[in-house]
Amino acid sequence: MKTLFTTLLSSQIVLAATLFSGVAGAEPPTLYTSQPEADAARTVDAFKKAHPGIDVTIYRSGTSDILTKMAAEFAAGSPQPDVLLIADAVSMELLKKDDRLMPYPEAKLDGIEADAYDADKTYFGSKLITTGIVYNTAAAQKPEHWADLAKPAYADGLVMPSPLYSGAAAYLLSGFAGQADLGWDFFEKLKTNSTVSVRGNGAVLKSVASGEKPYGILVDFMAMNAKKKGSPVEFVFPSEGVPAVTEPVAIMKTARNVQGAKAFVDFILSDEGQKLALDMGYLPARASVGRPDWLPEGVKVKVMPFDTKAIVARTEADKAKFSQLFGG
Repeated sequence: MKTLFTTLLSSQIVLAATLFSGVAGAEPPTLYTSQPEADAARTVDAFKKAHPGIDVTIYRSGTSDILTKMAAEFAAGSPQPDVLLIADAVSMELLKKDDRLMPYPEAKLDGIEADAYDADKTYFGSKLITTGIVYNTAAAQKPEHWADLAKPAYADGLVMPSPLYSGAAAYLLSGFAGQADLGWDFFEKLKTNSTVSVRGNGAVLKSVASGEKPYGILVDFMAMNAKKKGSPVEFVFPSEGVPAVTEPVAIMKTARNVQGAKAFVDFILSDEGQKLALDMGYLPARASVGRPDWLPEGVKVKVMPFDTKAIVARTEADKAKFSQLFGG
């Protein structure tokens, strides 16, 4: 009996050690993220503090850039990421269409709106990020509407993030291109105005804050956080509406450390992870944790009702057309 008990106990210890090693002792999960560098570092540091046994390997770049890198990895038969935290649902839908994402039906989604995550639970929105207009406080014009940016008064003065690099910018491009009141005519006028397309949102903020360019198209939290720190910028939510992305998180079907990837998703969606997003100046997906101080209670932002599936169908063609117009 003693021998049997010892054998059973040893088996349980081995099983427990095996299960634990699937998270902590296994190869560190690899995260591909489009978060700004400082935010990505804070996110991973907070996750590691919550899960001391799990290290994380990070690759950070723009969403479109990440998709290009992953396409090359798929072609080589060697996809690297275990978990993704990238700008938009369109990019996730493209990956889902190619059967690259692992469903996670056990994800804890209490308090998160159903339209913020995939119905098949392959990706989950972590926050709401809108794109609007930023301008330097010394600028001659005070833009209020998207159409203002195409006026002659804004010639040589506008900078925007390239949709070839930024997922939020790619979402804006295809969303606007499909709108009757904007369409490609809007972008052609921007080109006529000598609008500059730069690698990412961070470059837009730097250009406008420094006064190099007086106007920019930019994600909300970057402008608002910069203004809070004393940067000479103002941000406008055009009354006709703004595009919004949800920075979803997802597990790759080819993940080598599935348990580590699940732990990361759980953290991002947890109250702790959502409070971290709020502290970084984002509007969290879980509304119960609060809202950033730059968005007072009662203030509502009108989100443009873009058709995500239509954007998925046209995004690559739109990027190609944008590249012909503005360069790669």
